Amino acid sequence: MLTYQGYYRESWELLKKDPLAMISLAVVVVLVVVALFAPLIAPYDPDKQVLRQKLMDPCLEHWFGCDEHGRDILSRCIYGCRVSLSVGLVSQLIATVIGYFMGVCAGYFGGKVDAAISFLIQVFSSLPDLLLAMALMFALGSGLLNLYISLGVLAWSRTARLIRGTVLQLKEKEYVRSCKVDGGGDLRIILRHLLPNCIPTLIITITMGIPSAILSEASLSFLGLGVRSPMASWGSMIAASQDYFRHKAFYSLFPGLCIIVAVIAFNTLGDGLRDALDPKLRK
Repeated sequence: MLTYQGYYRESWELLKKDPLAMISLAVVVVLVVVALFAPLIAPYDPDKQVLRQKLMDPCLEHWFGCDEHGRDILSRCIYGCRVSLSVGLVSQLIATVIGYFMGVCAGYFGGKVDAAISFLIQVFSSLPDLLLAMALMFALGSGLLNLYISLGVLAWSRTARLIRGTVLQLKEKEYVRSCKVDGGGDLRIILRHLLPNCIPTLIITITMGIPSAILSEASLSFLGLGVRSPMASWGSMIAASQDYFRHKAFYSLFPGLCIIVAVIAFNTLGDGLRDALDPKLRK
């Protein structure tokens, strides 16, 4: 029988054989480093306004040019990476906690609990996420904390559905039945036996959910419902560049490219992790 350590070691070996996944992993690592060390990497203060540099074209001094307030676009893109990744990661962690709790309760207890939670999963899955996020942000107000809460609360249904299906299979396993016979409580079974076997599914859902959260954050910031000014955000930078698109296309080009690179990297990495961690696909 393969141990957890051996399983993840084998999964890593499979992941290393996927060149696209490894390239995406490298890009994700770079994005994380940029987000963590933004104050050290950014060449200028992202909020410092120098009006004489208003809408300056890209040059050796300002590689990505300057915005309408004379702020360095490269520095703002770097700090925008911090916002986007934090929104993606924190919102998905919130969604994962809620989704795991709801999914494991539905799959493990069954009956009326399963029926009620499955109904909630169907309701949340049928609602348009962006419109619901807009409504929540309008009610809560703009801000980074409200973005975490709104996107996290709305993204749990997919995780819950996958965890429910996994738990329905796991609870029929011999070691779970043996634990029940030995007097093991429900909480012990859920945390000690079900949770470790659900971790691969949770890793995949978090990785695949981050790009959706990044796009949602960019869309909400574009609409003025995301982070508050003057905090740098890729979506708010694109929104501010609309009036200058014809003459200063670079203004919207660079934050747009940042969004594209981040979304493609996380999506490709998620596909690679799914292929490496999913036992069915591995067979």
